[in-house]
Amino acid sequence: MTDSAVQEDFAPLAEPYRRELLAHCYRMSGSVHDAEDLVQEVYLKAWRAYEKFEGRSSLRTWLYRIATTTCLTALESKGKRPLPTGLGAPSSDPAGELVEQGEVPWLEPIPDALLGTAASDPAVVATSRESIRLALIAALQFLPPKQRAVLILREVLAWPAAEVGELLGISTAAVNSALQRARAQIDQASPAEDAVVEPVAPDQRELLDRYMAAFETYDMAALKELFTQDAVWEMPPFVGWYQGPDAIRTLIENNCPAQGPGDMKLIPTVSNGQPAFAMYMRDPDGGYSAFQLQVVSLGPSGIGHVTVFFDVSLFGKFGLPETLPAGS
Repeated sequence: MTDSAVQEDFAPLAEPYRRELLAHCYRMSGSVHDAEDLVQEVYLKAWRAYEKFEGRSSLRTWLYRIATTTCLTALESKGKRPLPTGLGAPSSDPAGELVEQGEVPWLEPIPDALLGTAASDPAVVATSRESIRLALIAALQFLPPKQRAVLILREVLAWPAAEVGELLGISTAAVNSALQRARAQIDQASPAEDAVVEPVAPDQRELLDRYMAAFETYDMAALKELFTQDAVWEMPPFVGWYQGPDAIRTLIENNCPAQGPGDMKLIPTVSNGQPAFAMYMRDPDGGYSAFQLQVVSLGPSGIGHVTVFFDVSLFGKFGLPETLPAGS
């Protein structure tokens, strides 16, 4: 078989792994935009090298090796992607002035639809909801890139320590040591599994419906009642973060451009294995324009965390329109 014929075989064999490789690159980079670019680079590299693939490992493993080294190379020239809560400052005054830092490469959310997290998907283990929780991705950003790779390869993909060490050029003992340090840091930064509730029960879905209705009817008193007492609200590119129902209500009332019922429209979606809402703000002509994307974490007693993203280019990633017509 000619080299060109071998390369022609590559696409149908490799394409089924695209979604889980995107999840892998997203965990490493913390950016959906960067992850998509990295996956394109991975497939180009793999296509060019496919004629030399000897099959000593599975094609899936080979692709992950290329993806991991590609991500590590890219991260050499990039800093971490934080959220405001990761900057080390205390919670902010909700009545104070908002401080924006647009030059910071903030963490980005990723739509579940890009990752194929449905239970029927063959890549469900590698793209499980727990492994793409926003809090976990944020915590991963504070690990050195190689340590980040160790944690993902060992904990998410279940690679043997020796195989991880061979890929990264370190000993098995060094892999185990890096994994131990990474676990300790992640346990401190990321919420426990039982602290995050899947919105499957009727009362949890009702809570999310009430949350959406409170914004659309501009009922800030009702909205306040949905948060846990230690709830957190953050919204990159603004550096502040806010804790507690009263602070969150004050923040929204002081800074949201909405003035009353009907000024906001919300469309439910799913991001990072969590409930999310695309918010649209009413224009002077009566239509609505993309305004922000909210990723919501449910705790056992209410909404525990909301991360708000003002990058409207994310709407396209979620398959959401940039505008809604009047009367929608």
